[in-house]
Amino acid sequence: MERLQKVISTSGFCSRRKAEDYIKNGQVKVNNKVVTELGVKVSYEDEITVLGNVIKAKEDKEYYLLYKPAKTISSVKDEKGRLTVVDLIATKARIYPIGRLDYDTTGLLLLTNDGELTNLLSHPKNEILKIYTAKVKGLITPQEFMAIKKGIVIDNRVVKVSYLKIKKNEEANTTLVKIGIVEGRNHIVKKVMASINHPVLKLKRDSYAFLDLEGLKIGEYRPLSIKEVKKLYALGQNKTAI
Repeated sequence: MERLQKVISTSGFCSRRKAEDYIKNGQVKVNNKVVTELGVKVSYEDEITVLGNVIKAKEDKEYYLLYKPAKTISSVKDEKGRLTVVDLIATKARIYPIGRLDYDTTGLLLLTNDGELTNLLSHPKNEILKIYTAKVKGLITPQEFMAIKKGIVIDNRVVKVSYLKIKKNEEANTTLVKIGIVEGRNHIVKKVMASINHPVLKLKRDSYAFLDLEGLKIGEYRPLSIKEVKKLYALGQNKTAI
């Protein structure tokens, strides 16, 4: 909740002092009711009009890095009532995730209410490197390793693999795969592994461009610094970003 005159002024309609004059003169309505008191607080969902003009409140931009746990939905809300990534962050801002991680996938996820940055980072041309750790069933052979490295065709498009490292566990009949890709197609890591008959048992996103999970435990989050936000904008303005 913010004071009415502050919301009006930050919208760019007029100065705070002028907004106070409009309020005192009965020229401001909140949800179609005239307001004349300066101490009234409003939310970003309230409809505010000044001199008959609808005021569009400017919400402060917020940016978060979340260590997403499993069994959470990468969405603002869920029709089935399941826990969402937005539920994990203590803010009143209307934030949403940039991209998504599957329900059972853990790891780094960015959330914001900055639509411009979201659009920049989501554009296919920006090829932002994301590194995952996947535990897969079975032991990956050298031939299968080279097949992934060369590029596997998924849905008629080659998956660009920028980084690949494996560690076998013969006793458990599993392989730990570290894979870096520069695209955001749904389930892409799982599809790559399934294409060589090694289904993913566990999946975690370790990093997104220059950002990682250092200092965070699963389910924890932190706000991004101004410097980090500027670097993300720079990535979104380049044709490639790794």
